[in-house]
Amino acid sequence: MGVSGCGKSRVGSLVAERMALPLVEGDEYHPEANRVRMRSGIPLTDADRVDWLDTLAAQLRSRPGGAVLTCSALKRSYRDRLRAAVPGLRFVWLELAAQAALARVAQRAEHFFPARLVASQFEALEAPLDEARVLRADAMQAPEQIAQNVVRWVRS
Repeated sequence: MGVSGCGKSRVGSLVAERMALPLVEGDEYHPEANRVRMRSGIPLTDADRVDWLDTLAAQLRSRPGGAVLTCSALKRSYRDRLRAAVPGLRFVWLELAAQAALARVAQRAEHFFPARLVASQFEALEAPLDEARVLRADAMQAPEQIAQNVVRWVRS
């Protein structure tokens, strides 16, 4: 979990590969209306995210052997919605400074999420500092190192 540009897709794919688990790429499940809003520079609201989060929860439930989900999960209520669907769910928070996120997102020409929305992600972010089953990771580390730490944490 984390803001756009923190490396969720890259780290998630590495973790899924190393743990031989399916990857559920959260961005692939956004309804077209959400994509249109984001392409237009309009931040998503809590209401815009409800069906998306429910779809992601269903994707996780449909994989009883486990899965790796990449999802912003910026607010505690979003994470709690996913936790309610999958007891014992863990989160890895890829923590990244706003300037670094903006620089990374600006380099992604083909993605539907524009750099001008990065600030809205930081406005929405409720850091999971006091939540159980959360690993805090420095998103400036190499993705391979983060993935190695995640796998070690999950297996411990």
